[in-house]
Amino acid sequence: MVANNDQSNYVNMFQEWMQKGGKAQSEFIKAFCSYMEGNQKFDPLQSLKEMTSKAAEMQANIANNVSSLQKNTMEQMFNLGNMMQNFMGWGAFKTTVGSNGRISIPEAERDALKLSEGDLVQVLVLPLEKRKSRSS
Repeated sequence: MVANNDQSNYVNMFQEWMQKGGKAQSEFIKAFCSYMEGNQKFDPLQSLKEMTSKAAEMQANIANNVSSLQKNTMEQMFNLGNMMQNFMGWGAFKTTVGSNGRISIPEAERDALKLSEGDLVQVLVLPLEKRKSRSS
């Protein structure tokens, strides 16, 4: 059974499992009939071993797929949690460049980011517009 990327579609996974299980039963019945019709000696123990092996393989595939789905879901939730931390620790605001090229962080943003005097911050500058000269 191939892993189903659509994590919420368990109905399709179950239907696929049932179809494959039905195919395995059909193959077993065909093999059983061929043993009974031919002059071959039928070994019920060997047939039971083969059928049990196929059933165990199908069950292992289902368990692996469910495990894979759970793992992928947990990884996605973990990654989302990590990304949220990154977004919670930064802010965006507009300010003007003052004398000597200084900028200031507004009080509301400083409070939200829990910044105080002397804290080290990184600044990314995106010029929005040039200030019009006062003479014009």
